[in-house]
Amino acid sequence: MNWPRSFLRTLLITGWLMPLAGYAQTKGMDSIPPAPVTDTINRKVADTSHHRKPKSEASKAALRSAILPGLGQAYNKKYWKIPIVYAALAIPTYTFFDNKAWYDKCRYAYSIKYYNDTSKVSDLPTDGIDPRLKTLSTEATKLYRNEFRKNMDYSVLAFLLLWGLQVADAAVDAHLHAFNVTDDLSLRVKPFYQPAGHATGVSLVFGFGKNSPPRTVPTR
Repeated sequence: MNWPRSFLRTLLITGWLMPLAGYAQTKGMDSIPPAPVTDTINRKVADTSHHRKPKSEASKAALRSAILPGLGQAYNKKYWKIPIVYAALAIPTYTFFDNKAWYDKCRYAYSIKYYNDTSKVSDLPTDGIDPRLKTLSTEATKLYRNEFRKNMDYSVLAFLLLWGLQVADAAVDAHLHAFNVTDDLSLRVKPFYQPAGHATGVSLVFGFGKNSPPRTVPTR
């Protein structure tokens, strides 16, 4: 069969142009730049920034007391507690330094007695040994030294414990500040009747403070 030349030319041109058109369309879609990731991240940060919960009053007071003793009590306007806090912390501080002084004396005396350094042992107060430790034996001096060292550790633990207690006191005091702790407590007996169920009974109405609504406990 002999095809016309114009018809063959049309088929040839169409066969070349259709793949090129498809390639150009695909190439154009691939060249579209994707959405910037930074904009999405910034949008998420902007959306979640206003959802951050503010610090509570208890955490603020606890943080202040942890930085400086008594500062949380001052934040709660409980100024009368500040002298109590410092008096409580002064007791283990004094016992620490007092035990440390005696520990140094016993350690010095024990070192002289243990090595039998008679050149430093005399009746004069200038030998460096405390007069109350001269009559003790070497083992007794060692026991005293170890006991004062143990008391130093206990003083440090007591100081840290009291520090933590004053932090907890400031946090609890700030947490309870928003509650109504008045002495206005009331109890009333109130009869009731329900027409729907034809039920009668007596209810107990409890009132906790002036700002809290009364709570009713029905009894039949």
